[in-house]
Order: sequence, then C-alpha cells, then structure tokens
Amino acid sequence: MKKFRKVLDGLTTSSPGGTMGSPSCGSAAGTPTAAPTPREIDVQETLVSENFQLCKTVRHGFPYQPTALAFDPVQKILAIGSRSGGVRILGRPGVDCFCQHESGAAVLQLQFLINEGALVTACADDTLHLWNLRQRRPAVLHSLKFNRERITFCHLPFQSKWLYVGTERGNTHIVNIESFILSGYVIMWNKAIELSTKTHPGPVVHLSDSPKDEGKLLIGFESGTVVQWDLRVKKADFRIYYDEAIHSVGWHHEGKQFMCSHSDGSLTMWNLRNTTKPFQVTFPHGKIQKDGRKESCKPILKVEYKTCRNSEPFIIFSGGLSYDKAGRRPTLTIMHGKAITVLEMDYPIVEFMALCETPYNNEVQEPYAVVVLLEKDLIVVDLTQSNFPVFENPYPMDIHESPVTCTAYFAECPPDIIPILYSIGAKHKKTGYSQKEWPIAGGTWTLGSHTYPEIIITGHADGSIKFWDASAITLQMLYKLKTSKAFEKPKQGEGRAAELVEEDPFAVQMVSWCPQSRIFCVVGISAHIILYRFSKYDANTQIVSLEVRLQCESEDVISPSENENNPCFTESGSHSPQPHQQHPPSPGSRTPEGNKDSIPCLKVKDRMVRVPPGYQAELVIQLLWVDGEPPQQITSLDVNSAYGLLAFGNCNGLAVVDYMQKTILLCVSTLDLYGAADPYQRLTRSPRRNRQSTSGLTELSDNQQSIDMERSKSPTSDHVNGHCTSPTSQPCSAGKPRVPMGPEGPRLTRRGPGRPPFRKAQSAACMEISLPVSHTEESRENSFSRSRSSSVSSIDRDTKEAITTLQFGESYGRKNDAVPTPCLWVGTSLGVVLLIPMSIPTDQEERMEEPVTIGPSGAVLMLKGSILRFSFLDCMGALLQSPYEVWRDPNAPEDPDRPRKRKLVHFSPSSSQDTCGDGHLAVVCSERQAKVFLMPSQSCLFVHNITESSFVLRADVVSVSNSVCLACFCANGHVMTLSLPSLRPLMDINYLPLTDMRIARTFCFTNGGQALYLSSPTEIQRITYSQEMCDNLQEMLGELFTPIETPEAQNRGFLKGFFGGNANTFDREELFGEAAAGKASRSLAQHIPGQGGMEGMKVAASGVVGDLARARIALDERGQRLGELEERTALMMTSAETFSKHAHELMLKCKDKKWYQF
Repeated sequence: MKKFRKVLDGLTTSSPGGTMGSPSCGSAAGTPTAAPTPREIDVQETLVSENFQLCKTVRHGFPYQPTALAFDPVQKILAIGSRSGGVRILGRPGVDCFCQHESGAAVLQLQFLINEGALVTACADDTLHLWNLRQRRPAVLHSLKFNRERITFCHLPFQSKWLYVGTERGNTHIVNIESFILSGYVIMWNKAIELSTKTHPGPVVHLSDSPKDEGKLLIGFESGTVVQWDLRVKKADFRIYYDEAIHSVGWHHEGKQFMCSHSDGSLTMWNLRNTTKPFQVTFPHGKIQKDGRKESCKPILKVEYKTCRNSEPFIIFSGGLSYDKAGRRPTLTIMHGKAITVLEMDYPIVEFMALCETPYNNEVQEPYAVVVLLEKDLIVVDLTQSNFPVFENPYPMDIHESPVTCTAYFAECPPDIIPILYSIGAKHKKTGYSQKEWPIAGGTWTLGSHTYPEIIITGHADGSIKFWDASAITLQMLYKLKTSKAFEKPKQGEGRAAELVEEDPFAVQMVSWCPQSRIFCVVGISAHIILYRFSKYDANTQIVSLEVRLQCESEDVISPSENENNPCFTESGSHSPQPHQQHPPSPGSRTPEGNKDSIPCLKVKDRMVRVPPGYQAELVIQLLWVDGEPPQQITSLDVNSAYGLLAFGNCNGLAVVDYMQKTILLCVSTLDLYGAADPYQRLTRSPRRNRQSTSGLTELSDNQQSIDMERSKSPTSDHVNGHCTSPTSQPCSAGKPRVPMGPEGPRLTRRGPGRPPFRKAQSAACMEISLPVSHTEESRENSFSRSRSSSVSSIDRDTKEAITTLQFGESYGRKNDAVPTPCLWVGTSLGVVLLIPMSIPTDQEERMEEPVTIGPSGAVLMLKGSILRFSFLDCMGALLQSPYEVWRDPNAPEDPDRPRKRKLVHFSPSSSQDTCGDGHLAVVCSERQAKVFLMPSQSCLFVHNITESSFVLRADVVSVSNSVCLACFCANGHVMTLSLPSLRPLMDINYLPLTDMRIARTFCFTNGGQALYLSSPTEIQRITYSQEMCDNLQEMLGELFTPIETPEAQNRGFLKGFFGGNANTFDREELFGEAAAGKASRSLAQHIPGQGGMEGMKVAASGVVGDLARARIALDERGQRLGELEERTALMMTSAETFSKHAHELMLKCKDKKWYQF
C-alpha cells in the first residue's frame, strides 16, 4: 500500500505562457484563471509489482504453414507441426495446446508414443525431440541432434521403445526412446541393396515393420527400391527395383501384400510370394488416349491401404490427377470397392491420415474417418457414410477465412450479450455435416472457476466482422456480420474505388463497440464508417448516407481584410432535421460547385432492404474525393450512445456527427480547432476559401460576447481562424451556401482558411493504423522532430497533424467550469490534447429536435509524441466509464401502456466524491509519455517518460486485481504496466520484438490482465500480464493425457499363430541393446537433456513413457536384487560346504589322538 499526497496550488499553470515555457505541465494557454483552492488528493494504490507476471495463455486459429500430422488412436488426440517449429495438440473442445521448439526449425514428422503421453518430433535441423504430454504445458524431455546425416523419415512401432530413423544417405538408425541414445545397430544403405547396384538408392522415404512379423522392417528408398530387412539375421529378405520414384507405402493388415504410390500417378500392389514384379498396377486418374497411351498424371504423394471386416478395403490417396486438367483443385480420392469418390479441396493437401479403431497394425483396421490437413484448413471426413460428409469442426480454424485486418478484445461483458449473439448467429450456420460426434475427443477440460464473459471481435479484408466467445480461454464463433451488404457491388472500372483499393474496398480498419448499448461502428479502408444497431427482429430499412468533405485544399488567395472583422460562427437557420439521404452523384455528374470529383469511394444502397435479426446498418458516413485526390483514411473514432454522437478524424481534420438526427455537427481542419489556444507559432498564410458547403452552420456558443472575447486574445486571429468552422445540422453536400438568419438579423459566414494539399500522412498513428505501411521509422522521425523539442518555434506548413485518438466523456472543458459537461477529448499526432465542450438536450423529444451545440476549443494540454489514449479516474483513483444508453430494441413492437424511453447511465465525476469535492483525473498516454492531469484546474500531477529509444504502439487503462493500471506495448517488444495515478513502473518485460506491422495493428489490452495479438496471419495469441491469472492458468488449461487401458490384441487363433510366424517372440532389446549391438559413434549424434527435465527418473511421475518406464526399471532393479540374492545364497552354500569339509577333515585327523597329544 502506498499513499500519495500532492498539494495543488495551480500557480504554475496560471500564466498565459505556461504551455510554451513549461511543456511538462498542461495548461490552457493564454487563459488566466484564479488559483484553485489547495487540497489533497488521497489515493490508496493497491497494485505492486508482485501482481504482475507475463505469460502466454492459449493460441487460437489454424496453425500457420503446417507441415506434419499425427494421431494417437487410443488417447484420440491430434498433433500438427508447422514450418516455424510450432506443434499444436488438439483434443476435445477446450483441449488445445501450443508448443514451440526453441530452434524454430520446421517440424518434418510427428510420432505419438501411443497411449503413453509422449510425442516425438523430427525437425529440419536434424534433431529429434521427446515431448512429455502428461503435464498441461508439455515440455521437451530429451533431444538428439544428428551431426552427419539428415533425417528424412521416422517410424515408431506400437508398444516399442525403439524408434527407426531413416536418413538422406539411405541409412537407418535406431534410437532408444527412454534414454534417447542411439543404438549401435545400423542398417547401412550399401548392405540393404545388392552389391551389384551401381547407383545410390536415394533417401529413405518409408519405414514400417511387417504386420506379420515385427522382426522384418520394410525400407522404401526414393529411387523406387524397396527392401525388406530381417532384423535378426541382419540381411535382406527381398529387394524390389521399380522404375518410378516411391512416395509412400501401405500394408495390408495380414502382412502378405503392400501397396506403393509413385511419381507417375500410379499405384502398385506387391505380393511377398513373388516380388519380381507387381501383381497389379493402376492409374486411378489416368485415361487411355486415342493413340493407346496413358495420359501423364501428377504424383500420388501418399496412399493408405485400410481393410474392413464387412466390406472391401479403403484405398485413400492424395494427388494423381492428370496434368491436362489445368486449374483443378487439389483432391483426395477414396476408392472403396468399385466406387471412386474424388473430394476437391479448397487448398493444397499437406498431409492426411485415416483414423482406425485399432492401434495394432496386424488387425482389421476398420477406418471410420480421415483427417485431411490442408495449407489453410483442417477437415475430417466421415468414412462410415457413403456420401462421405465432413464433420463440423469445433475449433476456430477459420479466423483467417479472409485476412484479419483488426482486432478488439472485451472482457467482463454483460452476461446476456453472448447468448443473444449465439442465438442470432446459429440461424446462419451451414448444414450438411456428419451427424456423428467429432472423432478427435481426447483429453479432459472443465470450466474453471475464474471465468467471465469475454468477446473478441475480428475485422477482415473482405469487410466481414466476426464476434467470438472467448470465455474460459476457449474460442467459439458467435456471429458474423458482412459490412459490404450496405453497399452496391462495385462494377469493374466504375468510379474511384478501383483506383483506391482494387482488391479489398471494404477492408475493416477499426471497430468501436459499446456492449451495454450494443451500438457498433466499423471504419473501412475506403474512408467510410458504418453505424449498426442491434435488433432481435428483422426489418425493412433504408440506410441513411452522409457525405463529409474533410479535405485540406488550396484555392485562390483572398485578402485577409475581406473577413477580418466578421464573427467566426453562425447560427443554424433551422433546427429541424434536414433530409437524411445523400446519394453520391455519378462520376460524370457535377455537383453544385462544379467539381466532378466530389464523390465517395463506394455507393450506398439507396433502396429499402430487408435486414435479418442481428446488427442492422443505420447510417453510413463517407469522406469525399476532392480535386482528384482520394480521401485520407480515418485514423480515429469514438461513438457514445448516451450522447448520440459519433466523432472521427484523419490527418486532415475532425468531424462530429449526430447519428440520432443524422446530421453533421462539426467538420473542421485540425488547425482550425485550436482557435486562440494554438500552442505552436505556425507560419502565417492568407486564409483561403474552403470548398466545404456551409449550408447552415450550427452555433458554437449561446453567448456571442464570450466568443468575441476569446477571439480577441489571439494576436494572430487575422491569420489563423479563431474557432472551428462547423457545418451543420444538415448534410455536407446539400446544395448552395446560404446566409442563415439569426435572431439578430443576417450575419456573414466566415469560412476557415484552407490549407494546401499535403503528402501522405506522416504521423506514427496514421502509419500504424493504416494497412499499407511504408517508411515508418523515417516518417516517425519526421513528425517527432517537429513536435518533441521544446525549442520548436514554428511548424512548417506541410506538417500534417492527424487526429490520433478521440474520447467522449463527462469532463470540464474550461478551468473555471463548476460542473462537468459532455466533452470530446481530441488527441493529435503532434502531442496536443484539445477539449471540446458540448451542450446536449437532455429531454428525449428535445434531443430529436433541438441541435447539439458545440463550444469552442477549451483546454490545450501537451505531451511528447502522438496521443494514443485517454482515460478518466475519479479523485479516489477509480475508473470512470463513459456514459451509455441502455440497449432497447429499435424494432420491438410498441407497447401503448409502456412508452419506450431512452435510459441513460451516467458516471459523473462529482457523484462519488463527497470527500474531495468536484473534479476528476485525466490519464493521457502518448507514444513517449504518460501524464495525469487534475480537472478542471488542468494541473499536471504526475508525468512519466515511458520510452526514449522506442515508441508506444498500444496503451490502455485496464482493471487488474480490483484496481486499475496503465498498460503499454512498445515497438521494441516491451510490455509495461504503470500504477495510477502515480505512474510508478510496476512491470517492464521484454516480451515480443515487433517483427511486422501485423502485431502492431492487432495488439490490444483488456481488463483482467489480458491481451492478444495476431501471432501469424492465421492465429490469435492470448497472453496475460496478471500474476493471479498465471497462478490459475494450470486449472484453466485442459489435460492432454487421460489414463486409458490399452486395448487388448485380438486372439489370433491357433492356426494363425502357428503358421503366421513368430512375431510375438521378437525381442528388440536383445538386438538393439548395448550388450548385443554395442555403442553408436559419438560423433554421429549428440544427446541434449531437455529443459522440462527428467533428471534420472525423478520427473517420470509426470512424464515420459511414464508408468511403463518406471515399471521396467523397477522390474530390472528387482531382477538385479534377486540375482544378487541368488549369488549371495550360492556363496553361502559354497562357504558352508567348505566349512563342512574342513570340519570333517579335522575330525578325521583328531579321531585317534589321545588327550595328552593335544
């Protein structure tokens, strides 16, 4: 516990030059106020560094760039290896584990130790690893690094502790799984083939033991050579030489015949009685051409030959299509008797595997499903039904269905939101799946006690939005929304959309969601915003379209004297809502201003449309093209349901929209926002005409005199517009400008000064949010160099000042405000914070008719770097939420007895503070700095320089352990937390270096000490920085291993056992053990003990080959002790016999002696 006391006298902030003279303190420049009464801020901070620890929790999505597949038929768990060295292990829903090889080498092959809770991985750096799966977070127990040979294939027979390893040189080595040491037994390639063979057979591509006799090992070489090696007598039983390269081999369960797949698209069947030639050669997809020749086919990369009790065997293979069918999709072919079924896949097949009832290879296999691992999907096909339906995948494998472009993470959501989204989304689910249960059902998982409703939202390149239930570290699809449905389909070459973004005009850049009011906003790459309301009923609706001209532009120079003395505001001519719909003119038409380019990028549907239950588009806002220049992408957005307002900005300026009245309240360049309070001395220039249509400007203040007084304080008011121009309670392009009539008669309209066209956005926030990113570092330095030095005295006219963050909330717009009012906090890329006070009618009827009044810019605060985040605390340090409207269904039937009224929830800063009076704390975080201000005095209480060498990418005020802190993610990979309000560093961990902009674009924090980011284009990684969450993580994760009795082998019968060979008497230990085979060369492979460690057998209880290994060692020790006892017994018997003999001899010697002779 730490107590902070700070006496606030406000003297440092009262001088007009306070901001320029002391950049670390925030003040309203040039606004002298009386010093506030001294008082104490007494905040009990409960968070300490022990509350924080960083660790990964769970990874969702499809493994990126998969390479290998394995299945444990007893435990029923699946493993997928990837090119980056990751291994994903999946069981029943909730059982989902991610492991990563430290080397990052690609996984070539996976082999389960069936029903023993262990997994062997073979990696591209020629290392074998043994993973212990008997703990919730698997760890490597042993590694074996091959130094002189490259691993190409591995095979581990069921219930064997000896792993066969084939290499690129054609040799086969044998590894003991328990000790992870090489046996001295090696099958050299030159011994396996005939001496007369002139060429090397190539790498080993297949290893398998004969189902008939475990002492016979079938070795397949790439060149087409197949050898059956007798492990006992160390020689080949037979050798097959075939002209075509071999890709895979599959046995019949009786062990009398096997099938090979080849590079020419053929399948060959071989009988062990006659191995001189195949008894059957088929080209499943090769037809005979007119000239009698077979058409050439692609290689069959893998074949599986599985037998059934009551039907013909299954022959399943991938590839083999003829070359002439260009553009055909990858296929999996299932041959069952005479029926041939070809399943077309959306992506190339990486690997497939038939799932069978028995783990024994010498029993009837009875395949019931086939798992198909594609490059970007995982499919399981039901083989028990003739039409081969697929199973419905319970894992979230389709996150990347369209590339993810943004993410949002919401913890502690209202409990009713997840069921209602699920019920709406369930109506649109696909049908036609297999009715059987998902076959990968291993492991155990229970809903932990530390769960609360969590939702993850992903935005995608095709304009779709997906809501995911992320509660209890699982991920389940709830609801999908297609934002493109609000627009007409763009025709090829029509309009400017094709020029701006040819492929993805609807790509989502950011989302804003209020779970309480269920208002949802989407920002798209075509400079458009869509506002959605949620309804449980379908409806006929027409989408309202607003067009905003938010563009800095140059025009003919006019003399400053024309408008020198005119007021900089007007009152709106009419408070009644104007016509809502704005249809974009066609590209060839002219607007009233004669500019044919005043068009949006997309065309909104201008007709009544039937919308289903769920999120329904109500309003679309689009930025317009100006003079052939596309609109700049939107960089910031905030929406507030209690106020009924939506604000957005880009590198040109700011706009505020009243979405209840469907009117534009404010549309102004960033520079014009400052008015008299501009902290920078900008280069003066002549005001220019703004092409913005100004048909009726809303009034900025009810008091004319106060605005004139404010204007008179600025020495440069002739050159820089004193206050924001504000079009209007009417859509922007509604016609010709008109002079509105106020109660005092006609007034002239002063237009804000235009600004010349600029280069692409240079702000860090712009670069970070927009999808096409380039020259980031250089651009950052360009913008920082102008804003972060206290000696900066002027700003070059080409400097873009983007609106980087916006926040509505109850606050104090000016120092002398006595009560909080609705305010809009605006943060810019030059580190400036502006407060814009607003007056909003409170009565429901007045709210729909009376206009919202926006006052001139109030306070100006300064920080180093681009502003990233605002948040508000009361004077006790508790988080203040923004006010919101309680959700009500807009399409619900009207009840005459209970008229529908808006129910607003306000969190006023003064409501909970009887002890310390009015006021609240404002937390402002930029790319370099964090500051805490006391409002309304605007005194800077605390400041912390977060980083000097890097910059903050994401920052948020989050709740952790019943308190709040500021969480930051920096570009150098550091994740930091700071206490509030004192900004004490609590945690600073170098976690994740920024390797690409995908991480920067998708990293986000949420309450409960959690965060997420896109670790690859297909996977979401969730992390926690809360010690409490780390402690409870073991309880939340699923168990991969469950104790299951190994199924007993079928009784083979007397005749089969008598004539079928002596498979059961084969003892690998005798052949491969050190006593018989000796030690392998030390230079061949190096043993590396695992980090997850099994030092001796201490950790065997939680790991490797577990009970089996312990039991074997116990048996060995018992046998050794019995042997020692037997030896001691024999020694005692010998000793007893010797003693008896000596005693007898002594007796005979002394028999005849007299007593006196002794």
